[in-house]
Amino acid sequence: MSSKYLPYSNKDINRYDNAKFRHRSFFKVMTRSLLNSNMKRNCLSCSMGKFLMLLMILGVACLMLIHSSPAQSVDGLGKHISNTGEGKITSFGGSKLGRLLRKPPRLPPRLPPANSTSGHSSNLDSKWIDRQQSVKKAFLHAWLGYKKYAMGYDELMPVSQHGVDGLGGLGATIVDALDTAMIMGANEVVSEASGWVETQLSSRISQKGQVNLFETTIRVLGGLLSAYHLSPVEAGINSTSKAIYLETAKNLADRLLSAFTSSPTAVPYSDVVLHDSSSHPAPGGLSSTSEVSTLQLEFNYLSTLSGDPKYSIAAMKVLEHLKTLPKVEGLVPIYISPHTGEFSGDNIRLGSRGDSYYEYLLKVWLQKGASRDSNLTYLHDMYEEAMKGVRHLLVRKTIPKGLVFVGELPYGPKGGFSPKMDHLVCFLSGNLALGATKGLTKEKAMRDNLLNFEDLENLKLAEDLAKTCFEMYSVTSTGLAPEIAYFHTEEFSEGGLDGGNKNAEYVNDIIIKPADRHNLLRPETVESLFILYRITEDPKYREWGWQIFEAFEKFTRVESGGYTSLDDVTTVHPPRRDKMETFFLGETLKYLYLLFGDSSVIPLDKYVFNTEAHPIPIEGAIMTE
Repeated sequence: MSSKYLPYSNKDINRYDNAKFRHRSFFKVMTRSLLNSNMKRNCLSCSMGKFLMLLMILGVACLMLIHSSPAQSVDGLGKHISNTGEGKITSFGGSKLGRLLRKPPRLPPRLPPANSTSGHSSNLDSKWIDRQQSVKKAFLHAWLGYKKYAMGYDELMPVSQHGVDGLGGLGATIVDALDTAMIMGANEVVSEASGWVETQLSSRISQKGQVNLFETTIRVLGGLLSAYHLSPVEAGINSTSKAIYLETAKNLADRLLSAFTSSPTAVPYSDVVLHDSSSHPAPGGLSSTSEVSTLQLEFNYLSTLSGDPKYSIAAMKVLEHLKTLPKVEGLVPIYISPHTGEFSGDNIRLGSRGDSYYEYLLKVWLQKGASRDSNLTYLHDMYEEAMKGVRHLLVRKTIPKGLVFVGELPYGPKGGFSPKMDHLVCFLSGNLALGATKGLTKEKAMRDNLLNFEDLENLKLAEDLAKTCFEMYSVTSTGLAPEIAYFHTEEFSEGGLDGGNKNAEYVNDIIIKPADRHNLLRPETVESLFILYRITEDPKYREWGWQIFEAFEKFTRVESGGYTSLDDVTTVHPPRRDKMETFFLGETLKYLYLLFGDSSVIPLDKYVFNTEAHPIPIEGAIMTE
């Protein structure tokens, strides 16, 4: 999508008095001067010398006007085209006298676009357009590998060149990547992916066995709903595909509902058998807190589109139930029992099994129109209480350089603090910024006096965490982050476990253990860079994102097609793990593409992204079908 700029801005016009500064010809200046002189009174008494002097001045003026006209060319219609450097002026007839006497048009000044004040800004725009196209090329390369070796499978093994079904066999990469292709304008990929969805996905849903409720909801259901929203409808374009996206989403969700209806409490079971619409708990009986609380955006939107409230009712009962459970300053354990409806254990963290609980408290509230729905203010209250708890119980600084990070309480608030942070926690930076401004730019939110002290605190923490997450990339030999990092504090230190980049400023602050050195092509850091750039408009977040993208290109690209996870980011020759996760196309490359693009595309005050980066419209913010 491209912006159409006026050749000048209203701001500039307001400062520009066209009557005062309009260009006047030399001839007009001279004649006006003479007419305003005493010539009128003395013309009859002027001497022959004065008369000759006047004729000479007029003659010189005429010669200057005739010979100083711009270089001209003649087009095929016999029109004289004058290239002024400001644009082309066209005249008919070709007479020099005609050009001399012709009154020039009175045009407004040709100024740079309103958001550009110099050629330097134009060069910057061009740079980011080029970089955005580089991300699109990477997406096409990833799709090429998937299409060649794994079409119809959930995931690509790019090194060994085959596909695997690790997510239930619903072609997860296809559905996850579909809206990314739409946003990028990768029409050929859209055609191939939508064709597969139309002809294959419904039958797979009716035939396949066990799937995970959470993973299937965020990737497949979320992908179908986002594709439905983004599909064009003008003049019947893709109308068949659009209808099929919604019908397939309803078919899938109807089967997933068994996870809710089979459970004796409001907490759903974790696994669903698709072909018979049955459900059962995970081995051990427990569900992840993040998984049961990260279904609501998708089920709410499906109810909006279908007109059937059953999806939203089932999903929202989970959050209503979680509201009633005891918490530790808003923080919750990472396991919950669908049999009792109670939390299990004491482990508190914002990494795996805990992360998106906090994400959806905010995003579901935003989705439903924020303050417009007073029945859901409890979600925002729970979110704000939790963020206070994060700042009080989980935030620490490293030594010697003072990086801010979010640790864990593996044994609850009465146990010891662990300076461990999953890469997954890097989502929190963007979420804090989104919660502070509700998707508006920081400048607008401050100008309109919309930020309270707590918002400003969260925004500061968001920027500090983004810095830490970026440094998790910078300290390694590959420029790619590990799956998990530990941090050097006054209470915790382990020598000889740095990231390998001895020149990195924070090499002594970040500890990477051997078991944690892998990289799965995760999106959380670039997700937060995207959100922070949109909100703060600070170009450093784009630059950081570009450095991360270049590292992905250098170390994870597989020439035959696709990108691969790595086993060890701390070595310059990292062993390849031979797996391209669906979220690399669905999230990582999407967020990078949006980071480098125009902020009017999928604006944050009109959309929320589900935890798999599928954009879902905020109710009442835009027209939906």
